[in-house]
Amino acid sequence: MAAPSIIISDLMVNRGGKRVLHGIGFTVRPGMISTLLGANGAGKSTTVMTLSGALPPESGTVRLGEVSLNGLSPDRIRRHGVALVPEGHRVLGALTVEDNLLVAALDRTTQGRRAGLERVYAIFPELADRRRQFASDLSGGQKQMVAMGQAFIARPDFMIVDELSLGLAPAVVRRLAEALTLAAAEGIGVLLIEQFANLALGLATHAMVLERGRLVYDGPSATLREQPEILHGAYLAQ
Repeated sequence: MAAPSIIISDLMVNRGGKRVLHGIGFTVRPGMISTLLGANGAGKSTTVMTLSGALPPESGTVRLGEVSLNGLSPDRIRRHGVALVPEGHRVLGALTVEDNLLVAALDRTTQGRRAGLERVYAIFPELADRRRQFASDLSGGQKQMVAMGQAFIARPDFMIVDELSLGLAPAVVRRLAEALTLAAAEGIGVLLIEQFANLALGLATHAMVLERGRLVYDGPSATLREQPEILHGAYLAQ
């Protein structure tokens, strides 16, 4: 039986009394990196908040296969296998690296938590060396590794990664990009929201472009690489 996809249909979302998303729809498939691109104000953050359960839709649906995610809390959406890696390298600074990771695996068995930790440390050996260090003392790149590790340890079916490269050095971004490629190879569906289109299009197989809350492109990433005017038009239109 084929793994389910996240299917967004006719999604309309308001923020502050203003319509931000105007009936958008797209699909995030398992084992594939998809990227959502657009200028600031296009609606990317609103899309992330809606898919992760932080913002309710005015109308339309978000489904995981036949399961509706509409109206579910972020915690319940995570339990359905959709993990968010938020922008801003958010970690629990008063906890150690290892405790930050374990917080994301509280619903797993002791054996499952241990296996999850070892998996994260295999992906990010830097964190294994700092497992007893307080997260507040980490660099921005290390904090982003912890945030991504929290997603990995939950063993999700999908990861929503918001602004992967924000404020990070190129070497760190490469490490994080390698982790996303590994996730997709293991069957995890990835939705990447990223400010640098070249980075995103180099990682993703599929791309969507938002312009003022409307989807203006939904197709292969290769097409945007070959026809950059499609993306440039969306950015300039803002």
